[in-house]
Amino acid sequence: MEKIMIAAVADDGAIGRDNALLWHIAEDMKYFRRTTMGCPVIMGYRTWLSIGRPLPGRLNIVITKRHFDAPGSVIQVPDIPSAFKEAGKSCADSGHGGADDVQRCFVMGGAKTYERAMEYADALYITHVHTSVPDADAFFPPIDASVWHKVSETPVSTDPGNGLPYSFAVYHRR
Repeated sequence: MEKIMIAAVADDGAIGRDNALLWHIAEDMKYFRRTTMGCPVIMGYRTWLSIGRPLPGRLNIVITKRHFDAPGSVIQVPDIPSAFKEAGKSCADSGHGGADDVQRCFVMGGAKTYERAMEYADALYITHVHTSVPDADAFFPPIDASVWHKVSETPVSTDPGNGLPYSFAVYHRR
């Protein structure tokens, strides 16, 4: 199973403030939905709280040390390895698995979860938001060029709603 981290990241590494996203970029939201649909998504408890509900069409796996009230469709696990184990079970149980069927799961935040999952990740799907956020309090781990190779990047587009320039990039582990 391919383990992918997916995030929208400012040029200074910022991803959030006060347990919320820093921007709304419509194309990034569409990209996230299209890319993760049908796949397990892994998130930390604070990210779960910020969303407030399970993401439809995806197995939701929440990393938490304490059990909390959630719909039965949400799997709660204590750590990253347990999250990947549950995601792997889901892929195996899906009935898929042909040679052409790439099984994958997505780590979708927050900062501590990204930091802990980085060593396990096979790929990074990053929306580079070309701005800096001086008052951010959550950051994506640095993307080390000696570890990660950028395999694709779209031309820069600009969100019509907020004027922020962005591009989509994919990195694979070297």
